[in-house]
Amino acid sequence: MKSGMKKVLLLIIVLSCCVSLMAQQKREFRGAWIQCVNGQFQGMGTEQMQRTLSYQLDELQKMGANAIIFQVRPECDALYQSSLEPWSRFLTGQQGRPPKPYWDPLQWMIFQCHKRGMELHAWINPYRAKTKGTTAVAVTHVTAQHPERCFEYDGLMLLNPGIPENRDYICQVARDIVTRYDVDGIHMDDYFYPYPVAGLNIPDDAEYGQYSNGIADRGDWRRYNVNMFIKQFYETIHQAKPWVKVGISPFGIYRNKRSASIGSETNGTQNYDDLYADVLLWVNNGWLDYCVPQIYWEIGNKAADYDTLIRWWDHYCGNRPLYIGEDIERTVKAPDPQYPQRNQQWAKHQLHTQMKNVKGTVLWYAKAAVDNTGNYAATLRQNYWRHPALQPLMPFIDKKAPGKPVKVKQIKTADGPVLFWQAPKAKKWSDEATKYVVYRFEKGDKVSTDNASNIVAITTNTFYKLPYIHGNNKYTYIVTALDRMANESKAVKKKVKL
Repeated sequence: MKSGMKKVLLLIIVLSCCVSLMAQQKREFRGAWIQCVNGQFQGMGTEQMQRTLSYQLDELQKMGANAIIFQVRPECDALYQSSLEPWSRFLTGQQGRPPKPYWDPLQWMIFQCHKRGMELHAWINPYRAKTKGTTAVAVTHVTAQHPERCFEYDGLMLLNPGIPENRDYICQVARDIVTRYDVDGIHMDDYFYPYPVAGLNIPDDAEYGQYSNGIADRGDWRRYNVNMFIKQFYETIHQAKPWVKVGISPFGIYRNKRSASIGSETNGTQNYDDLYADVLLWVNNGWLDYCVPQIYWEIGNKAADYDTLIRWWDHYCGNRPLYIGEDIERTVKAPDPQYPQRNQQWAKHQLHTQMKNVKGTVLWYAKAAVDNTGNYAATLRQNYWRHPALQPLMPFIDKKAPGKPVKVKQIKTADGPVLFWQAPKAKKWSDEATKYVVYRFEKGDKVSTDNASNIVAITTNTFYKLPYIHGNNKYTYIVTALDRMANESKAVKKKVKL
């Protein structure tokens, strides 16, 4: 082996070791999208789909994920029990047909995620009413009941954003979800007005004539329609349940520099100009609780460079928690610009750590992570997500910590020693403890809750099974309580011998 190659390999090994020892953020959103619109569950049947999802959740938990964004409404349909919209064909193969044996995927996923200490965010597509592959709809579907409120565009059918009744309808559907299900968040992706197709105009002349409200520019009017929907949606959710987080995942480019001085040095489809989605207005007006731009390109992409875009979003989008949508397959296929022998996962992670406002990551998509494409998941498990992480704080919703756990004690059981505690008293939702953090310190360690490497569990349980060895070693355990917004209580210490 040539000496130059030996030096390169040695450098890679040293860097890998450094990464594994890096201090990790105690608070970080570590999400993954689980989509149904790709047909991965269609026709599986109840038992097989539950086995598949259980496996995916187990693997995501092992790699450190703490939030799942689960698609439940891909085309004005439902992967949950709904009196407003029909069962999805992406679940049963035929729109309107209930699953057999019967189950409610959303309810099941909430239970499965919560028992693993994960959040569950229900992912809806607001306007899309029919995808290109859908050939038949149920008689109860909105396109059958109200075709006058929809339009066709490039094989899609969409609820017309220019019709006020559609805003009300989508908000009604979302309110139904959050009032009946214990979701932690509700999430929209990047589909507002349709992605433009050359030579194809959006058929909204009649609506513009009827509802223009004196807005002279058609683009401004379309943005107005989406803005009013986003504002109404946010207010609807927080009136129903103030703690449910509203998240939006826009396309990765807000505007190109050639379109506006505020834009990025990119050349691609634009949220503002092409999708009529004024994301920065939503962030700066507080009409969402977190933003996940889909920066799916690689570092060095000529049209949309990842380095350029993450810096742009970090600079302009800091008024709400900012998470980055990461494409696993593109990341592992692209070589690191500085060290071509490896992929771009390390380089992208380094950029994350340099950004002031980036508070997490959402993986596109869950199955690619579970399949360990390009060793991506193993790197998360061994390095970047090695230790558990709490959710980022959202003081604009609630910033008061709950009371600390009470009656913390060690009890000997037939299965070994267990640390038990009780929930603190709560008078309202913002005081209620919903999870607990357990920290472990060996003799001589600095006892502090600042270091994520000391976290051994984030759990909804009020107990933790202690790892008994031979009863001679002294340890200090700390238990804290978390409320729905991840505010952390004061610590309660308990010294034990294991």
